[in-house]
Amino acid sequence: MTDRKDELAANLAKVEERIAAACAAAGRGRDEVTLIVVTKTYPASDVRILCELGVRHVAENKDQDAAPKAAECSDLPLTWHFVGQLQTNKVRSVVGYADLVQSVDRSKLVTALSKEAVKAGRELGCLIQVALDAGSSERGERGGVAPGGIEELAGLVAGAPGLRLDGLMTVAPLTGEYAGREQAAFERLMDLSTDLRRAHPAANMVSAGMSADLEQAVAAGATHVRVGTAVLGVRPRLG
Repeated sequence: MTDRKDELAANLAKVEERIAAACAAAGRGRDEVTLIVVTKTYPASDVRILCELGVRHVAENKDQDAAPKAAECSDLPLTWHFVGQLQTNKVRSVVGYADLVQSVDRSKLVTALSKEAVKAGRELGCLIQVALDAGSSERGERGGVAPGGIEELAGLVAGAPGLRLDGLMTVAPLTGEYAGREQAAFERLMDLSTDLRRAHPAANMVSAGMSADLEQAVAAGATHVRVGTAVLGVRPRLG
């Protein structure tokens, strides 16, 4: 276990250095960017070590993995983010442990989250997932709503009992005009965030950037970066 702790501590230190350097290059304070460690496919024991090392935000993308892990780590002072495409039949379970759902992309999901949050007596933070590879009204191939759909969906979240509109999230698109242009994609998300905050000033969270492109996200102005591989290592292939 000490070997694993040493490994995670070294990886975490490297990621911290990258974020600090990116903040300095962008003229931003290090405290302006929150690191979320994506712990999907890794065991609860890793989550526990990360917490010992000072990590306070973790993310999962599949409820069947996340629910038991969150239960096992329920004694830890962690904020849990759900970042995967979320089916409505998993909402009740996710609302039981997630503090924020970063992948809100359709009205049906807003309704389901609101119902379960009220039932659980919880306030759930929500980010609208933006698909920068989508046309005017489609959803993206990794989920998300087209930029043109943000305003309507944000209004639904803001008015839904039990939900709190916290901001926007995106994944750098693999297709379309922003493919291979991560910084341009993240800058577009920041423009959309500026528009959103005119109507919803408190929705100032911008979640963008992962292990490979966190520097571009910080340069664009992201408030949160989601890093998995660079902290935990390359995931084994399934199957």
